Amino acid sequence: MKYLNKSINELHKLLKEKKIKPIDLVEEAFENIENNKELNAYITLNKEEAIKQAKALEDKEVDNILFGMPIAIKDNIVTKGLLTTCASHMLDNFTPIYDATVIEKIKSKNMIIIGKTNMDEFAMGSTSRTSYFGAPLNPWNKEKISGGSSGGSAVTIASRDLPFALGTDTGGSIRQPSSYCGIVGMKPTYGRVSRFGLVAFASSMDQIGPMTNNVYDNALLLNAIVGHDERDLTSATREEEDFTRLIGQDIKGMKIAVPKYFMSDIVNEEVKNQIEETIKLLEAKGAVVDYVDVKYLEHAVTLYQVIALGEASSNLARFDGIRYGHSKENPENITDLYFGTRQEGFGTEVKRRIMVGSYILSGENAKTYYNKAMSIRDDMRKEFKKVFANYDLVIGPTATTTAYNQTDSIDDPLKSFLDDVLVNPVNMAGLPGMNVPVGFDKDHMPIGMHIIGDDFCEAKMYKLASFIEKELNLDLNPLGGEK
Repeated sequence: MKYLNKSINELHKLLKEKKIKPIDLVEEAFENIENNKELNAYITLNKEEAIKQAKALEDKEVDNILFGMPIAIKDNIVTKGLLTTCASHMLDNFTPIYDATVIEKIKSKNMIIIGKTNMDEFAMGSTSRTSYFGAPLNPWNKEKISGGSSGGSAVTIASRDLPFALGTDTGGSIRQPSSYCGIVGMKPTYGRVSRFGLVAFASSMDQIGPMTNNVYDNALLLNAIVGHDERDLTSATREEEDFTRLIGQDIKGMKIAVPKYFMSDIVNEEVKNQIEETIKLLEAKGAVVDYVDVKYLEHAVTLYQVIALGEASSNLARFDGIRYGHSKENPENITDLYFGTRQEGFGTEVKRRIMVGSYILSGENAKTYYNKAMSIRDDMRKEFKKVFANYDLVIGPTATTTAYNQTDSIDDPLKSFLDDVLVNPVNMAGLPGMNVPVGFDKDHMPIGMHIIGDDFCEAKMYKLASFIEKELNLDLNPLGGEK
């Protein structure tokens, strides 16, 4: 009997009535992963502990809707006693001694961690091909990229291994692979979800978020992981709320803005046409949609390169071969240990970003590049705020194209950044953004719409996303079977 193709509400009812047990869901999840192992979605599986935890839950009261649900975790979120590699040789032997705050939260709901998902090394990339463990493959077409850096989480959700996964998003790393793999992915408002226990890439932009097959499940998982955390100095002091509360409501009268740059010539025609069709649907159902000018969007990639790489070079200085992780064998001296460890432990893309970032932060360059970029970043946020003074939400395509071939060259470092040109601005502005599938291209590869909200307006975004999901009613199962 297959259970994981049922809705969360159905599974919750079955668990509550003791018609099924958590172990049934866990065993099915591992069976699915085994059947899809060629997709390379996972770095580490947590099978023994997951089965142990599932059996321990049999006699417990089912006290919340996420009770007993299997979940996958991106491998840059630390998990006590479970390998956390960041898809890097540098950390391929690192087992944390504590849990990230989000892990504590999902464990408090009695969710069961199935394993750690594949990703770009240290979350640096947009294809997941920089992983030390090889790239995950797109379940819609295994010759296509999954997107990144949360590629493994997107793949395991899209292939219906299990219903929930956590990803991280610094410059589009939840939303872009969600678009390529045809799933729902949310990057919450910066500070909404604690970053304590997230291995830092660019601290002013990193954010953890939920990845699921549908909007309702996504909102449920966000419910579980938000909240103020004193261990994270950037954590917002916001009251927790129910993000499902507006799901199913009518969108008549909603005012929606479309930045003209998001629909410019940088976007593939098939993608653009699908977004335009979805806009027509929204207008037909009573929403007001206007095309608007938003300054500085065309500079988002440049800003991201400067800020993210500068912060990355600082954050990754901690990997020195002394305290934890990979260490060069038989070094001649401390300098040889430090340089040798980093040379052996980091992949090419990570090294490149560290070197560029170190240059950006060195001497007067910090004023010339980083400080200037931060100033323009603030201006971009102000531009978005002007839009939100008159509109409920902002929409556009999530990515400029659909997923492209695994064999396409990644020698051009700029191409990786251009993959995220439409999602970068949200990270710059600290705003929430999410992907919702809206159709397919001629090769039947998913196309995603990007929904952007004002600070802490995730519930309003779920309202629009759920409406789109219901109206389009797409079959988003690449393997066939039930929707």
